[in-house]
Amino acid sequence: MSDGRPPGLYLLTPRLTDAAAFLPRLEAVLEAVDVACLLLDLDLREASQAKKLVRAIAAPAQRRDAAVLVRDPVLAARAGADGVHIGASERLEADLRAAIDSLRPERIVGVGGLRTRHEAMIAGELEADYLMFGEPSGEHASDPPQDTLERVSWWAEIFTAPCVGYASEIEAAAALARAGADFVALGEAIWSASDPARVAADFVRALEENGVKGS
Repeated sequence: MSDGRPPGLYLLTPRLTDAAAFLPRLEAVLEAVDVACLLLDLDLREASQAKKLVRAIAAPAQRRDAAVLVRDPVLAARAGADGVHIGASERLEADLRAAIDSLRPERIVGVGGLRTRHEAMIAGELEADYLMFGEPSGEHASDPPQDTLERVSWWAEIFTAPCVGYASEIEAAAALARAGADFVALGEAIWSASDPARVAADFVRALEENGVKGS
C-alpha cells in the first residue's frame, strides 16, 4: 500500500580516480535535487589516495545530508564515510556479518549485486540496512528491468527492510517506485548525460508526479 511518498534517490558514481573532474558535476546535481545516498566506485589501490578521494567527494554530499557509502568496510571507517555497500558473492554471509560487526551501529551496512531470492533472504536475515536489486556487479551488466522489477515487488510485498531498485534507464524508475522500492538507484543514466543536474531534476519530478512507491 502506498505511504504517499516517492522513493529517495540513490546515486552510483562512475569509476573515480580523482575528485577534480567529478566534483563539479556532483555539486550541480546536489544543488538541483535531494540525494539520499551516494555510492562511490573507486579505482585506487593506495589506501592514502583512496581516503583522500573519499573525503573530497564526501564533504559536499554530507553537507547536503546525503549518506556516502564505499565498498570497503575498512575504508568506510578510516575515511569518514557513512557506511559500506557489500556486493553479493560466495562469501556474502561472512562478508556481511563482518561488516555489521565492525561498523554497526555508527554506520550503514547495505548489500547489493543480489541475483537470487536466496541471497536476498540471507541479507534480510542478517538485518542489512537495505538491499539493492539490479545493479551492475563486476563483469555483470545490470539485470533486465523486468527481473529487477519482479524482485523489488516480491521483496516490498513480504519484507520490511528497505529495498533499492537500480534503473539502468530513466524510464524504468517510475515502475520500480510503483512496485514498492524505497529508493531508486541511478548510475550511468545520470552521469553520461551532458547535463546530469537537469536529468536528475527531471527524474525526481517524474517520480513525484508518477512514481509514488507502492501505489
